[in-house]
Amino acid sequence: MTPVNGSRRRQRSTRVAVAVLLLVLAAAAVAGAAVTGSWVAVTIAGAAAVLLGAVATKITHSELMASRRDAARDRAEQAQAFREVDERRSLEGVEFAADMQGRIAQREAVVSRLEGRLADAAAELAEARRQVTAEQERAETAEKETGRLAERLADAEERASDAVVRVAELEQEIDVLTAQWQAAEAALAEQNRMRKGA
Repeated sequence: MTPVNGSRRRQRSTRVAVAVLLLVLAAAAVAGAAVTGSWVAVTIAGAAAVLLGAVATKITHSELMASRRDAARDRAEQAQAFREVDERRSLEGVEFAADMQGRIAQREAVVSRLEGRLADAAAELAEARRQVTAEQERAETAEKETGRLAERLADAEERASDAVVRVAELEQEIDVLTAQWQAAEAALAEQNRMRKGA
């Protein structure tokens, strides 16, 4: 694209130089004719100057039209380039949005899985707490039962020691009664013997 623009600029400068040269020639012809003082020469020089001026104007006008066409073409090419860049950026934006939506969907899926696991963990924790509470209640019940059993054991031990004492007392009473009974039997046997002897 740059070499073409360079050649266009050289052509333009050549055309403008030609137009300027024609105007200079026209001015020189008129000035030369005026110096001669001849009306015919001045008229011919004037007509030639008008003709050269018209040719210079035509060259300048065509150069101006070519410059405008080139500028319009450059603007159209820039607009096309901007449109292509914009389309590329739009596609990149769509791809980025799709990529972000995919990532968001993945994150949401991960969050959903984690929420499910959290709900399961919460349910397991609630169940564990319920079991711990039940075990604590059983432990408290067992403690109360152990306390009652300890009281009953202490009461039973106290009654047992009372029974041991009572048994010892009864054994002493039995010994006393046995001795008295034996003494009574001996006395009775003695009486019977004495009666028989009399």
